[in-house]
Amino acid sequence: MKSKSAITFGVISIVGTTLLAACGSNSATDTTKAKNKTLNVQTSSSLTTMDVSKSTDIVSAQTLNNTNEGLLKFGTNSSLHKAVAKSWTVSNNGTRYTYNLRPSKWSNGDDVTAQDFVYSWQRTVNPKTASQYAYLFDNVKNATKINAGKLSPSQLGVKAVGKYKLVVDLNHAQSYFNQLVANPQFYPQNEKVVKKYGSTYGTTSKAMVYNGPFKLTGWNGTNDTWTMVKNKSYWGAKNVQLNQVKYWTVKDPQTSLSQYQAGKLDLTTLSGSQVQQFTKNKDYVLRNSASTFYLEMNEKKQPFFKNTKARQALSLIANREQFVDKILKDGSLASNSFVPTKMQYRDGKDFAVVSEDKAMTSYNETKAKQLWKEALKESDKSSINLNLLSDDTAAGKSTTEYLQSQFEKLPGLKITNQNLPFKTRLARSSAGDFDLVVSAWSADYPDASSFLDLFTTNSSYNNGKWSNAEYDKLVKSASGSLANKPAQRWDAMLKANKLITDQAGVIPLYQQAQPQLVKSNVKGVIYYPTGSNWDYSKAYLTK
Repeated sequence: MKSKSAITFGVISIVGTTLLAACGSNSATDTTKAKNKTLNVQTSSSLTTMDVSKSTDIVSAQTLNNTNEGLLKFGTNSSLHKAVAKSWTVSNNGTRYTYNLRPSKWSNGDDVTAQDFVYSWQRTVNPKTASQYAYLFDNVKNATKINAGKLSPSQLGVKAVGKYKLVVDLNHAQSYFNQLVANPQFYPQNEKVVKKYGSTYGTTSKAMVYNGPFKLTGWNGTNDTWTMVKNKSYWGAKNVQLNQVKYWTVKDPQTSLSQYQAGKLDLTTLSGSQVQQFTKNKDYVLRNSASTFYLEMNEKKQPFFKNTKARQALSLIANREQFVDKILKDGSLASNSFVPTKMQYRDGKDFAVVSEDKAMTSYNETKAKQLWKEALKESDKSSINLNLLSDDTAAGKSTTEYLQSQFEKLPGLKITNQNLPFKTRLARSSAGDFDLVVSAWSADYPDASSFLDLFTTNSSYNNGKWSNAEYDKLVKSASGSLANKPAQRWDAMLKANKLITDQAGVIPLYQQAQPQLVKSNVKGVIYYPTGSNWDYSKAYLTK
């Protein structure tokens, strides 16, 4: 939970503005709009769900961000803009937020009301929903007790006062609460529609209703292509200039590039050697993202990983610099901290830089082998066979192949790679069905807690089940007793980050960069380094 003085949005906005130069120009030459109003976008993973309460991945978040809308939304400079809420006030020493809603409609003609937010938030924290994002609501009054099954969802600290006023009560002041409500997890849900579709809600484009700039069509829950069409019921529809945004799941980078060059795609992601070919191309854009790829070790399935030395050995044998420079070659950065760079600042200092732990993230084969041998001996083992799980994307395959080659330098270790479709990998990660898994996290809001909260003992995202009481205490204090003490809170989060890195609770690998080609006639796309990444509501095409 961040304090105002602990966050410098300006740095994020500078990055965002620079990266948007290729697709956000408003010069005189850009004003002639094209008759073709369909934007074709490549994605490397398929859509998994449109259920606000159950969405956990970036593809779902991006689609929800464009087809639905919450109280507030981010703009090009990471500042907050009015959305369904036309105004708001904060009172009771920062613990009560009152939002005044504008009249707006769902795509089925129903009014979007304050009660839709109440229902949505209650549904997400209800333990029966099993939402992995319920923890984001922890500071809303009674949320944790409700999620633990100790109180009824009706006792959540949110209420509708009439049709268009929403009142939220927090446990304590939380200066970035408005940044949270701009994320898809805090969007409204139409109770009538949720109950109509039951278990199929959000699993197809038809089993859903939309209140955002676009509405989803052509998605049956399994297909790799889906389309967002302009939502004429949206309150700001007159400002939406695209008729359609079509997503195409293309996992092979060369296939995607060929389709881009043939004019079938307007935006595509580059990979590996492609990046070197196009760095001087006028369509080339490098987008830094607040996302970290990391390795989780399953301590429940493989008790061997309860041995700290075993985890540390894997961290030290992974040559991150070599991997990003020689294998990925896409502008990604080697991670010396679980928290990515250029996300949170205090007194001009980058949290990731201050907290980096090179002693446990720099390649050291000699020390790694020593620690591994000691771990085997202490665990009464001479060898061990492990499965390494990741996505079936080009980057996923490169990652597992490289890690396999590095890990098998450790005596007695045999690695078997498994590269599965994103949806399958995500399900297996959540179910704890893995030995080792390469996971990734993109910040929902610009604060270190967006990463550190993931690996407390009871977090639903702690798939490897690493547990440390001191870490839990530090993270809890940062979100509670130190919430209004910026300096002390900063120090607590630094200590937590150092602890998880020192002990290799999870192993940070690299901070993702997104090298892309974007057609020069694509304008007005908004990119967020954190959160749901893309906003096409202001986008348009020139001739």
